Amino acid sequence: MFPAEALADPVRRAIVERLADGEVGAGEIAAGFPVSRPAISRHLRVLREAGLVTSRVAGQHRIYALDRRPLAELDAWLERFRPLPASSPPGPASRLDALDTEMARGRRARRAAENGDTDEHAAG
Repeated sequence: MFPAEALADPVRRAIVERLADGEVGAGEIAAGFPVSRPAISRHLRVLREAGLVTSRVAGQHRIYALDRRPLAELDAWLERFRPLPASSPPGPASRLDALDTEMARGRRARRAAENGDTDEHAAG
């Protein structure tokens, strides 16, 4: 599976963002989402199959880590679309730019929530 396909789902993007800060246990990942643990397991399986995450067993826990190599390959593929001409119609690169914007908004919203900031403007 092409990494961009795996990242098309907002839950999987959020998982990848969470793993960007370091290794995280499966239970801790699941606790951060309002979906079932089996659903998170399926998302993690898709990310593993796309090569975006790795996992290891530590006692009774499964620990996940981000594998940045597929992201570097995706970035190299996207490079051929940069820079975008100002007059070009929206295409794959602009949609991926929008994805980047949404991912940044999610990171800001998560940081604001972690810091107890309830101002709606802090998230976006």
